Amino acid sequence: MDDEWTRRVWPPATRDDAARSDAARGGVIRGDAVRDGPDEDLPPSARWYGTPAPPPRRMPRWVVRLIVGTLASAAAGTVIGVLVVTVMSRAEGRPSGTVTDPLAGVAYDLPSGWQEAVVAPVTGFTSAAVNDGRVAVMARRGERADPADPRPAVVGLTDVYARLLLHGDKIDVVDDRAVTAGSRRGYTRALRAEYRDTVNEPAFLRVTLLLDAEGASTVLLGMAHPDEPASRADIDALMAGVR
Repeated sequence: MDDEWTRRVWPPATRDDAARSDAARGGVIRGDAVRDGPDEDLPPSARWYGTPAPPPRRMPRWVVRLIVGTLASAAAGTVIGVLVVTVMSRAEGRPSGTVTDPLAGVAYDLPSGWQEAVVAPVTGFTSAAVNDGRVAVMARRGERADPADPRPAVVGLTDVYARLLLHGDKIDVVDDRAVTAGSRRGYTRALRAEYRDTVNEPAFLRVTLLLDAEGASTVLLGMAHPDEPASRADIDALMAGVR
């Protein structure tokens, strides 16, 4: 039979099949398919694609861990540095010296070491000043009250904020009197809260209500935790200087 009808058509002949066929017929394959010498003992894949090269040496695991740790530390240091610069920039750009609150209708000077708060710690207040997270004074517009007798309104506000903020086991009234700030008269009331547990130190709360002749009012709320003489003095001085 003609060789054209006897050769294998499926599966397709491979290059190895062709090499063996030509070798059997004494032919020589073009290129480097068949070589004399040491390569004759190699498998067909090595004769076609060359002698396998040894794989590259992998780095020891401790070296990989060292590199990863170094990169992670450098990245963390970069992030921390950016945060520090951002916080310092915001602190430097924050207004200091005087807080002006047109919604509450007041302005007040900051004692040494105080800063204007970005957001008031208690909802409803439109401005606030803080000192090291331990002392705060806030302001907001209040309800209309009787200019001739503002004490009942102040007592009611003090009770509300004492329940909301102090949660004391024992609460004592430490101040209760009429006040004047600028051209406005008003009333102030202060509480001291104590706790039975040994973790919470005593806290101080002062509520001051300032009124104009028509009865429009401004509420000032001061808090200190722990209660210390210096913190009380700062709260009293700030409220007394409201204008």
